[in-house]
Amino acid sequence: LLADKEGGPAPLDEALDEAVPEYQAPGKKTVLEIQQLDPEDESLAKYKQALLGPLPPLVDPSLPNVQVTRLTLMSEQAPGPITMDLTGDLAALKNQVFVLKEGVDYQVKVTFKVNKEIVSGLKCLHHTYCRGLRVDKAVYMVGSYGPRAQEYEFVTPVEEAPRGMLVRGPYVVRSLFTDDDRTNHLSWEWGLHICQDWKD
Repeated sequence: LLADKEGGPAPLDEALDEAVPEYQAPGKKTVLEIQQLDPEDESLAKYKQALLGPLPPLVDPSLPNVQVTRLTLMSEQAPGPITMDLTGDLAALKNQVFVLKEGVDYQVKVTFKVNKEIVSGLKCLHHTYCRGLRVDKAVYMVGSYGPRAQEYEFVTPVEEAPRGMLVRGPYVVRSLFTDDDRTNHLSWEWGLHICQDWKD
């Protein structure tokens, strides 16, 4: 792990520019507009039905389009999944410590809902800081999703936690869930502690 930036967390725009520079999002259409395109074309109607599913039921208009509900650290070597609830007081997550054993293989699972309209180019960014220095950044391309009643799950590829005396200790992770339009669906900070064992 190499520190590549001094000071506090980078502004959201800077983080997004680093993630996908000079990207232009496609034009937006509502689910209803897409469903009503070329209604006489049967093959297109079947394709849209397979892609979008039925029109979603009426949703509370006060709900956000994208709701990120949980983030889970998963490892076969862990005593169990380590889950953070993202529907409550996000400020409280700063004071919780999520322990990750050094050297283990792990994945991150993000659980979210899309309530009203198609969302394009969802991505999840994690910037990791140790003693004020950014020591790692990860960008996961989640994809594009249409509205539905059930939650979606996105699981990252398997990664290996760093190991060794120099990397053990506390970290602060600043996470952001965004999309092609740079909408901040959720941003939060949480504490991660890399230890010799799960119980440390």
